[in-house]
Amino acid sequence: MRRSWRGRYRNNWYRGRNYKNNSESSSLNDSSATLRAASTSGSSRAPANQLPIVLPITNRNNIWKLYFPIEDQQSKEELANHINCFKAYIERNRNLFDLEKIDQTRSVPLDVANLISDSEFINGWPTFNTELFEHPDVTLRLLEYCLHEKFKFESKIKLRVLNHQPVIPIANLKVNYFGKLVTLKGTVIKVGSVGLICTSMAFECSGCHNVQAVVQPQGVFTAPVTCTHCHGGSKYEPLQSSPFTNTTDWQVAKIQEIQSQSLSGTIPRSVEIELQGDLVGTACPGDVLSVTGIVQVRGESKGGEDGKRAARLLQLYIEAVSIHSHRNLSNPTLSFTLKDYYAIQEIHASEDVFKLLVHSLCPTIFGHEAVKAGLILGLIGGTEYDNGPRSNPHVLVVGDPGLGKSQLLQAAAHAAPRGVYVCGASASAGGLTVALGREAGGDFALEAGALVLADKGVCCIDELDKMSSHHSSLLEAMEQRRVSVAKGGVVCSLAARATVLAAANPAGGSYNRSKTVAENLKLNSALLSRFDLVFILLDQPDEKLDAMLSEHVLALHTGQKGKSAAKTSLNASINTSQTDNEVSLSKRLRLKPGEVLDHLPLVLLRKYIAYARRYVHPKISTEAANALQNFYLELRHNHQGGSHEGTPITTRQLEACIRLTQVRLSGFLKN
Repeated sequence: MRRSWRGRYRNNWYRGRNYKNNSESSSLNDSSATLRAASTSGSSRAPANQLPIVLPITNRNNIWKLYFPIEDQQSKEELANHINCFKAYIERNRNLFDLEKIDQTRSVPLDVANLISDSEFINGWPTFNTELFEHPDVTLRLLEYCLHEKFKFESKIKLRVLNHQPVIPIANLKVNYFGKLVTLKGTVIKVGSVGLICTSMAFECSGCHNVQAVVQPQGVFTAPVTCTHCHGGSKYEPLQSSPFTNTTDWQVAKIQEIQSQSLSGTIPRSVEIELQGDLVGTACPGDVLSVTGIVQVRGESKGGEDGKRAARLLQLYIEAVSIHSHRNLSNPTLSFTLKDYYAIQEIHASEDVFKLLVHSLCPTIFGHEAVKAGLILGLIGGTEYDNGPRSNPHVLVVGDPGLGKSQLLQAAAHAAPRGVYVCGASASAGGLTVALGREAGGDFALEAGALVLADKGVCCIDELDKMSSHHSSLLEAMEQRRVSVAKGGVVCSLAARATVLAAANPAGGSYNRSKTVAENLKLNSALLSRFDLVFILLDQPDEKLDAMLSEHVLALHTGQKGKSAAKTSLNASINTSQTDNEVSLSKRLRLKPGEVLDHLPLVLLRKYIAYARRYVHPKISTEAANALQNFYLELRHNHQGGSHEGTPITTRQLEACIRLTQVRLSGFLKN
């Protein structure tokens, strides 16, 4: 007997070769003790009880003091083995470093995966992985020192770590990661304004007029305790215009765990990331980012009695070392394994792929094959064009209450590689598009809404009729695929390339056939014309259908889920005004008497949809274009000759036909 899709996929039936992972030894050599001491004494992230760090300003050619202002020459000699090892790696791979770009950005990208794969480097520094994770601050400064001394840069540089593994979920970020180097992946939900932060400040002694530079940890104003020249404790005047006072760009953003990876029924976890230097401006609301950084803590600042309690509370945040944006990927939240490719190949070899996809979407809902087919088309999406018309079809489901519209939308949001589900009854205009809030300092911060968070994904909006006052906020996002903001002196535009799958109930509780769709929903024609597919579900009494529906519901509650699937599936909710082609498609999607279909598990359905969105991009042939043109002209002729009620036939209907044709080919993985 043939095993089910669920059993084959979960039990690793598609199994590739097993590769042994070379586990490195966790033992540390003697130099790691030096790294631990350096990380606690020479870090610019000094604790509150540590004396201010004074930078040398007399000899600017001392590169070692530029990165290690406290450590003496003896510490450098103890780390000489690591320094020589990394310098030898630089000499062997000089082509990996673009000196012209480094001079512009003052940062050096370093592929850690390539560094670890170098056998000579690992043999010379076997504990590099452990020290990079346990003591990232001093390890990164040591690498920066080697690069600076090797290439003779004019000023201090920063290292940007790439391809750092493993990627930990945001929900697992606890206090035990404090001071460690971690990599997180999440969606940007908030971006603050750009400011300046002082990294070192020059002070002049009022007694002897000696000038000394003091590190400002985390931008907190820190004055010197004693003068390095007269050793007095007199007053010190900060010199903001001194060449030894250094400032850099600074920005705070917040990322949230990806919705498909968060637990159902829980609030998604989020964490703030602090950006400095060339990393400022790389985060945009709605982007999926891979952030590598050092876990730090800061105290909450409040006034009054709340301030006393907040003084005892610490908040984790990430001091970003590098950021990789997945903005140009269609499905940045999913990756494919060899097992996934084998499973997708077997699905593609099925007798009727589209029928299998339709019945695998929300199998607990009986019938409604045409509606499920429309939702599948919306999930797959069309071919993306650079600065061209939208390629994703929008779908609207209208019908009487109690027909499973909300369940279908929730199933579509779970099956989408990147899906967001909202209810129109509790959503605001800012919650759908973008909100502009104020930070503690009075500056504005952009907070992404549902459509921005679902960029290059699916946004499911339930109870669309309950948000009539916010319909205007959907017009620009659905057609131009962007959301414009012009509030409080902030004018910007954010990408919102999301497919909208919506459901609505008719006004008055039940659908009135004597009225048009717009009159039943109280939707304006501008919003209704943006939906490529509109389905009408009617609750009509039918003795045979009611018997099969009740049997299906009872089978679900008694645990006999496959009993009702063996019977003929009827769909009484199909509009009788459909064309012959639509009726024939609906009939082909129904199960035949005695036919049992093995549904795809949700994770495999999501992988198949992600594969189609990423790799399949069909184009319209000349013959297909002529057929679509003739069909559009026929629709225009019939509309002009008949009643002018309802939605007018415009070029949007022609574009909708093109999108649906491309999406249908994508479902079969055909170009």
